[in-house]
Amino acid sequence: MTVQDLINTNRFTVINAGDHPEREITKPFCCDLLSVAMSRAPEGCAWVTVMGNMNTLAVATLSDSACIILAEGMLLDEAAAAKAKTQGVTVLSTQEPVFETALMICRLIHGESVL
Repeated sequence: MTVQDLINTNRFTVINAGDHPEREITKPFCCDLLSVAMSRAPEGCAWVTVMGNMNTLAVATLSDSACIILAEGMLLDEAAAAKAKTQGVTVLSTQEPVFETALMICRLIHGESVL
């Protein structure tokens, strides 16, 4: 599943579409501790977090995440939203909790039914 496929599900609000919609998503990754995410986020992951700040963008770039998904209705602050556009980072948001969001992405990746 690509980032664009995830956007096309219409289950997320697009905060920033990013520069690489063709990017393959390898798996979901859940973490709100930036130092842990920096060292453990797998390349190409859809990183699900509630941390919507400038540091989140930096960690996503360093870890080579395919996209950031802000759960629980969180949004980027104004400076971070501008930086996401400048850096071409895909940022989506959802009202759903972190676990349910990651589970949905996992099911989509594996072609399973999503309720």
